Amino acid sequence: MKTLTRIKSGSNLEGGVTTMSPSKKEKSQSVSRRAFLKSSLAAAAGAALSSCAGRKEEKVKRGPEKQEKEYQIVKRTLGRTGIAIPIISMGAAAEDKAVYTAALDAGITYIDTDFFYRGGRHEKLVGEVIKGRPRESLVVATRINVPFDQRTGLYRSGTRGDDLLGPFETSMKRLDVEYLDILSLNSVSAAAAATHAPILETLQKLKNSGRTRFLGLSVHGYEPEVIRAAVDCKVYDVIMVSYNFKQDHAAEIKEAIAYAASAGLGIIAMKTQAGAFLDRERAKPINHKAAIRWVLSDTNVHTAIPGFRNFEEMEMFLSVMGDLKLTPEEQADLDAARLHAGLYCQQCGRCVPQCPHGVFVPAYMRAFMYAYGYGMAGIAKETISKAAQEDPPCGRCASCSVSCVKGFDVKDRILDVARLKKVPEEFLCA
Repeated sequence: MKTLTRIKSGSNLEGGVTTMSPSKKEKSQSVSRRAFLKSSLAAAAGAALSSCAGRKEEKVKRGPEKQEKEYQIVKRTLGRTGIAIPIISMGAAAEDKAVYTAALDAGITYIDTDFFYRGGRHEKLVGEVIKGRPRESLVVATRINVPFDQRTGLYRSGTRGDDLLGPFETSMKRLDVEYLDILSLNSVSAAAAATHAPILETLQKLKNSGRTRFLGLSVHGYEPEVIRAAVDCKVYDVIMVSYNFKQDHAAEIKEAIAYAASAGLGIIAMKTQAGAFLDRERAKPINHKAAIRWVLSDTNVHTAIPGFRNFEEMEMFLSVMGDLKLTPEEQADLDAARLHAGLYCQQCGRCVPQCPHGVFVPAYMRAFMYAYGYGMAGIAKETISKAAQEDPPCGRCASCSVSCVKGFDVKDRILDVARLKKVPEEFLCA
């Protein structure tokens, strides 16, 4: 079994289907700030999908302002929570509240959100969209966390479990609900963080008090070790995990997911569209139906969270539920896409010790994917804002000594996406 490198302490979406005309060849290596903003804010959508276990089907109609259309809604049970949930849920990419409303009207019951998305505006949007709907018809969930060391994945010295309470109360107020169905820790990337006793104690108190029905965590890197630790500590009910056809260790993730599902945990798959595109110009889109079907073929996955931005993308993803078979042609598309570096960073961390200046490369690579693949420049900026350097020192290096296992031009991507740090928040939509 391949083991991903963890930097020791002391050594310190889902993609949209919108297509764009490719940039002229002579401009492909140097995108101007204006072109960058235009492409990253106005173009394709973000996505993260997947699916899961025991299955129910029903017919529903499409959103109101569109021509009426029926979707086949396939449900699986979210592990021991007992919640029957459509195998496709909704990510956080859309800007238009009407898209969220249409998704709920079509039969979606869960909209992914997070304490940090859009500076908290997304939680407020979800609260507005679900207001007035029968509470028992919804799966209301969010993710919170307290600061941790990105290089080690561990909580910082002095972290208390009660440090979670402030973010939790803020999220509850934004969502305007009395209780959550699922409260998750956000972006856990170390087994020791998943099992940090003070944090677990506070989570358990919130569950025992009825403020949340179930507990979960999300993991974007080091997935197998974090999943197994989460299962073995016997506190969590749900795991959100990055899972797609481009991950070098997808087979190991699949095994860990099976281990979790066999223990009764619900599985929500993220980043199923593997960056959405293979290039920053968005001339080479991932085969989105093939990517989502690849994930849904694993019946241990219970739902996926695609970030569809508009009605057309919503229709595309919902249509997959009635036809989960991956065709030979689609498999060939995925096989070909694996040969490209693409935009998806699997957060393996093997680049980190290679940088002589201590740049936390994975944060910039993930931000690059959000900005160019998912068109989510706001979330890209939030991601790099957590990196240690105010301004990465890459411009001072004549050449880059970091070798990415996926073949990314690390220096070029860091300098490109780092420009977002200087873009005012009001210009960033997502």
